Amino acid sequence: MSASGADGGAPAPTVGLAAGRGVWVILPTYNERENLESMAAAILRSVPEASLLVVDDSSPDGTGAIADTLAAAEPRISVLHRPGKQGLGVAYRDGFRWALERADTRAVVQMDADFSHDPADLPRLLAPLMSQADLVLGTRYMPGGGTVGWPWYRKLISRGGTLFARTVLLLPYRDLTGGFKAWRRELIDAIRLRETSGSGYGFQIETTWWAHRRGATIREVPIVFRERAAGTSKMSSGIVREAMLLVVRLRLGAISDAIRRRG
Repeated sequence: MSASGADGGAPAPTVGLAAGRGVWVILPTYNERENLESMAAAILRSVPEASLLVVDDSSPDGTGAIADTLAAAEPRISVLHRPGKQGLGVAYRDGFRWALERADTRAVVQMDADFSHDPADLPRLLAPLMSQADLVLGTRYMPGGGTVGWPWYRKLISRGGTLFARTVLLLPYRDLTGGFKAWRRELIDAIRLRETSGSGYGFQIETTWWAHRRGATIREVPIVFRERAAGTSKMSSGIVREAMLLVVRLRLGAISDAIRRRG
C-alpha cells in the first residue's frame, strides 16, 4: 500500500466491483422511514450485483420494521438491529465487522440513508478499487464536487473541520469529514478498527487517518452532497466538539509514538 492523491473520476467499468460484485453497502439508519425504501431501491439499481446491509439503531419511527420487510422480499438486503442509538461510528464498526464475516466480501461502501449521497455515484466510487486504490473518498471539495442546499454555517463547519483535521494531522486529502467512502476488504482488515473511538462524525476522520498511517493508496473522486429532502439532520454541536478533540488526541498519540520509537 502506498499513500496517494486524487482521481478526477474516469469512466467507470461496467463489470466487477463497479457493478457491485462482492460489495456490501453499509447504511446506518435512525428514523429514516421516509427514505429507506426508495434509497434501498436506488442503491440496488445503481450496483445490481451488490448487497445492502441496513444497520438500524432501534429507530422509534419503525425504520427497522421497514428494513425487515424489504429484506424478506429482496435477498440482496440484510438487516442488523442494534439495541439503541450509540452513534454513527459505532454503527459503522458493527456493520463493517458483519460484512467482513462474509467470505465473499471484496469491498465495503459506507453512505448516508437520506439521499445526501447519490446512489448513482456508486459505480464511480467503486471503480478505482479495481486498479490500485485501497480506499476511495467521495470528495465535495475538489473540481466537480460541491454541496447543495446547505446554509452558510453548515458549509463553514464542514470546510473548517476538514481544514482543522488536515492541518493537525498533516493529511493531504480535501474532504475528511465526508461519509461516502469505498474500502477494499484488505484495508479494513488492516486498520485498527477495534481501536477507533469516534462515535460520531469523527469516525470518518479517524478511519482515513489510520488508513493513511498504514500506507494505503487513497483516491478522491468528486461528489455533490445534497441536503436531505426528508427527515431531520443528526448533526449537533456535541458531534463537532467530539471530532475536534479526537483529531487532537490522534495527533498527540502520533507524537508520543514517534518519541517512543526514537527512544
